[in-house]
Amino acid sequence: MGSRQHPLRWLVAVALLTVAVASGWSGYGPQRDPPLRVLFIGNSQTSTNDLPAFVAAIARARSDGNVEYKTIAPSSVTLENNWFDGRAIKALGDARWDAVVMQQGPSVVPENRTRLCVYSRLFADAARRKQARPYLMMVWPRSHSGIAPVIDAYASAARNARATLLPAGAAWAAAWRRNPNLPLYAFDGIHPSPLGTYLAALVVYSGLTETAPVAPTQLTVSRKRFTIPADVADLFRDSAAEALHGRFPASSCAA
Repeated sequence: MGSRQHPLRWLVAVALLTVAVASGWSGYGPQRDPPLRVLFIGNSQTSTNDLPAFVAAIARARSDGNVEYKTIAPSSVTLENNWFDGRAIKALGDARWDAVVMQQGPSVVPENRTRLCVYSRLFADAARRKQARPYLMMVWPRSHSGIAPVIDAYASAARNARATLLPAGAAWAAAWRRNPNLPLYAFDGIHPSPLGTYLAALVVYSGLTETAPVAPTQLTVSRKRFTIPADVADLFRDSAAEALHGRFPASSCAA
């Protein structure tokens, strides 16, 4: 009787395997990663050209991830304004986020540098309480201004907040060193052009995912085609990689 059980067991195993294969399931092999959920908190340097949409488009173009996001970035505000406005804190509590990306202006004026230090720390602590990892996106200087004070402000604030620095402004500087004629600014010399937003988004995506920058030459951003030449894509890749591997000295956040 015992010997007749073996064929039955074999038939059951084959049947289960057939069902598994037909349903597309495998207990081994790669599984599809869940989307990376990111809350962006900042101002018009994030919302101009919709930087978060560029980040999501880079993820789609690379086919190695998916980004879902929400943006709280009114024009002409600091992180202090965002803190007391309440919408960013509400958004942080309303959903589960993997990452919170914060941004302010260049913050080289002493009072704005202090605001960056204080409120990036408050937002970072609030993010950690919600099991989200905090990031601080370094922006770029105003046109015809130097990058060094911006680097100091953001590197110092990131260290103070125990947040990961996303050095978009440093990537702009690295790109200009390779090609000074790149039109990264919009007409006002403050906000980014679409090209400048793309480079910043490349730094953000690579920093969030801890992957080497890959700069696609074609993206679909908010259902619109965005294209850059291959040589510019290579330059952006190298500039983003340089910035992400940079070591930025940080001074005290004390006023």
